Amino acid sequence: MQLSAKTNEARHELPPLPYRIDALEPYMSRETLMYHYSKHHRAYVNKLNAILAGSEYEGASLEDVIRQAAGPLFNNAAQVWNHNFFWRCLAPGGSVPTGELLKRIVTTFGSLDAFRNLFMQCALDKFGSGWTWLVESRTGQLLVYNTDDANNPMRIGNNALLACDVWEHAYYIDYRNDRARYLNAFWALVDWKFAAENLRK
Repeated sequence: MQLSAKTNEARHELPPLPYRIDALEPYMSRETLMYHYSKHHRAYVNKLNAILAGSEYEGASLEDVIRQAAGPLFNNAAQVWNHNFFWRCLAPGGSVPTGELLKRIVTTFGSLDAFRNLFMQCALDKFGSGWTWLVESRTGQLLVYNTDDANNPMRIGNNALLACDVWEHAYYIDYRNDRARYLNAFWALVDWKFAAENLRK
């Protein structure tokens, strides 16, 4: 999924949230989004633009930088993309999976509850900073796994369907060190329509 956002000068921009900054309450507070989106996410965008200037990747899409670059360029590009994607995984009031995506989840994991339990356990078991993903592999299989730090499924050719940010800055204001409470709140916000749109056509 193309999640690049550019100005006319080919600088990456912080995309607007698809909802008001307080729209995810009470599960994710306005204060959390003020820090997570307005400060952390913005900082990744600003740092990426600074280090892209004059590099061989100046003018490249986020996706191309993620697939090809290393070090700080990769880290900042991937974190910009991951956050762009994460905000779209959420919606006020959430939703429920239906149609082809639900069918494939049940076929792969046994039931929706079994999938949620696996995703939750994977996210709880993640040591340190990173992300928990539902992906469609290059062979079309649904998988749940973690990545460290900024790492991203497209790096190995997988297609992201759903992501949960498990860096502490994603939940510490609202839930302190209680990642399990944050993950329970995450399910109340998941935009399954967005996840379904990410299935390969």
